[in-house]
Amino acid sequence: MRWTASAINKRTGAIMVAAAPLLFAPALTSGQAHAQSSGNNGVSNFLGNLFSGPKSALSPQATPGPDGAPPPWSGEDGASGHPLMTASAIREAAANFPNCVAGMWPDAARRGITQANFERFTAGLEPDLRIMDLMDSQPEFTKAIWDYLDILVNDNRLARGREILAKYKPQFDAAEKAYGVDRYAIAAIWGIESNYSTQMGDRNVVQSTATLACVGRRQAYFKDEFLTALEILNRGDLRPEQMRGSWAGAFGPTQFMPTAFKRYAVDGDGDGRRDVVDNAADLIASTANNLKKDGWQTGQTWGFEVVLPQGFDFMLADKAKAMTFAQWQSRGLRRADGKPFPNATDKVYLLAPAGAAGPGFLMMQNFRVIMKYNPAEAYAMAIGHFADRLRGGPPFVQPWPRQERVLSKAERLELQQLLAQRGFYKGTPDGQFGGQTREALRSFQASIGAPADGFASSDVLERLRGR
Repeated sequence: MRWTASAINKRTGAIMVAAAPLLFAPALTSGQAHAQSSGNNGVSNFLGNLFSGPKSALSPQATPGPDGAPPPWSGEDGASGHPLMTASAIREAAANFPNCVAGMWPDAARRGITQANFERFTAGLEPDLRIMDLMDSQPEFTKAIWDYLDILVNDNRLARGREILAKYKPQFDAAEKAYGVDRYAIAAIWGIESNYSTQMGDRNVVQSTATLACVGRRQAYFKDEFLTALEILNRGDLRPEQMRGSWAGAFGPTQFMPTAFKRYAVDGDGDGRRDVVDNAADLIASTANNLKKDGWQTGQTWGFEVVLPQGFDFMLADKAKAMTFAQWQSRGLRRADGKPFPNATDKVYLLAPAGAAGPGFLMMQNFRVIMKYNPAEAYAMAIGHFADRLRGGPPFVQPWPRQERVLSKAERLELQQLLAQRGFYKGTPDGQFGGQTREALRSFQASIGAPADGFASSDVLERLRGR
């Protein structure tokens, strides 16, 4: 599920890197690979700018050309170093693009797509090679989680979310009854993925997925997405003009990849179509169905902000080390708002996204479900917190360590190299932080008597430099 160091979001096509405590780096996604595209002007683009990599979940914004049109492909090798991302390989694949598309007709026929529709929906297709630059884009800087939350969970978006909840109350009522999924979570995903349908991306989904199916390093994955996009059009659920979205093919207000649409989309109002783009009943029901099938627990929240005691062992802040609420309480954890935990026997895990200097969170099953929608901790926290705020809940209680400086790509690379020199990091330094870097940091911190929180701070870098 990863592209090299990153993971590709199966739902949205987004490529993501595991979030480290301070720096989050999805290689590409916006909510189920949602975030996987730079053509997506919503969270996909935003996340791509925040994180290293192309959604969702989240992709880099392309700088328009002088006439306002998207810039052309750079003509350069991709940063990944993959043999299919060299300039010569891209040019060769682009030259063969018509043959590649035509060669997928037998597979399309096996899926029930008529020859007339195959020819209609692929007529005049040309590869969008700018996608190759977006696929391998690696921003110089990332965002700290508090900046990310500030941008996505803001007063304007909350106000619009409350309007949406009121406007479509019957549709939310119906979906909540049918699927048992919290309406506020659905509204939060809608708001963060597309800013309530105002930023859904403007790339042709068929063209984008066809390009990726024939050019670059993920052809097998995107061949399925391309053929599934044709199935959607062949069935008549959506019209071609509705299938516009991110460069990775995620479309609609909650950013479905074609294969995610095939798995989760439902007809919410009984009109015979599954229109997740312009039909609120279908959109809300389909998003609810997605969460339900991924394991949503009715009546539960996503997690709780907690206060950690002095001298806490941060080696316990690991999703593989789940314990009951009662066990966490015995270790001195308490809810930040002073309220009791709901069920002492529920198993949860601890997340400390800003290390020892920031708040902690005990995460429940529904947080894991949101992570399936988009595998980035920062994204899942934004969805959960946004849902709480829409419900009328308060901001987080404890402050974030806003004095911390985000490391540049060069500094992240140097940190990994120094960890490797000291024997803590066994991977290949690439400037992208994932679980292996976090564990190496923890081991180094423990060796010097510092809180082993895996937090990539400038102070840790200085300690590694021996200054």
